[in-house]
Amino acid sequence: MEYCRRQVKEDCEELLRRFQKTQSVRFEVFTQIWRDLKFEQIFYGVEFHERRPFCRLVLDVASQFFLPPFTYHIRVGGLYLLYALAHKQLTEPPEQVRLALKDWKEVQQFEEDSLNARHYDVVLILRRLLAEKLVQFTATPTLLCYRKKREVKTHADFSKEFLERSSRPRNLISTELLEELANVHHMYKKLKSSVPDVSQNSESNKTRQDLVSRLEGAVLEFSQWQNGQTEAEQGEVTTEEESSSVDPESSRRAQLLSRIKTKAFQTATQASKSRRHRQVQVDSQPAHSSRRSSRPSLKTRTIKHLQLTGDLEKEASTTTSVNRLSTLESAPKETQKTPSRFSW
Repeated sequence: MEYCRRQVKEDCEELLRRFQKTQSVRFEVFTQIWRDLKFEQIFYGVEFHERRPFCRLVLDVASQFFLPPFTYHIRVGGLYLLYALAHKQLTEPPEQVRLALKDWKEVQQFEEDSLNARHYDVVLILRRLLAEKLVQFTATPTLLCYRKKREVKTHADFSKEFLERSSRPRNLISTELLEELANVHHMYKKLKSSVPDVSQNSESNKTRQDLVSRLEGAVLEFSQWQNGQTEAEQGEVTTEEESSSVDPESSRRAQLLSRIKTKAFQTATQASKSRRHRQVQVDSQPAHSSRRSSRPSLKTRTIKHLQLTGDLEKEASTTTSVNRLSTLESAPKETQKTPSRFSW
């Protein structure tokens, strides 16, 4: 069933692209797009013996959008897509979603972020997917076969608008790190205040009181600036596409004129096969002298300059046979035989 993987991926991307344009993570918005596209018909028309491999392929493709490095919005759409596909498949018992153990930490972090953002429908769908035992915990994301070449999958084939822009400060300074830093800072202040000599000395107060809040604000400001840069780049791309599609007729006309000019400046012509040994010469003579002067043949020139008389003239007028070149002069002359006509 690998021959239809690309088509399945394109259909899933089209669904998630429409969901991303809504700027909403509500499940009812996703179901409306699902009904508009009639996406449940993806399982229709498959033969009975190919249903299970096809369902396995569709779930494997959809599960890629649920994991990093995709944006949160696309991951929510991927979760909804997995839930809908798992309930609309035509196999019995149903195929399960493969989830590798190395990705379970990412799923837990995704659930925690959804709870903090109060996206309770996302948490509900995820927990129902786990409670209905539609998730299978495996060692690898895809099924491994013996003596089969493993393909290294990259995210270059996916749309760039789906991928989350990498941010080193956000990855380095996480929520857990800020909490741990705040606890360490609080313990340091408590220990310093317990020592009277150190607490009264003004030179010992070298630490910033608002270190954690300043660090968190700097990371937040950088992420906002990065999002603004991404939106500006997308706006420039959209403007270029609109400007290129404003007048397609003029662009076609310009391309046609450029092709005509290119053909006009190509003066070198290709000779035929029988004359390729000759060089192409440009006729620089005027139009009235374009006709070539006919030169008399060798026979005509010989007759004109050579004057024969007597027997020599008769011999020159007759054709010479090849056998006469090798016969003696004393040999009897051959008489020409007249062909006899066949009589009925």
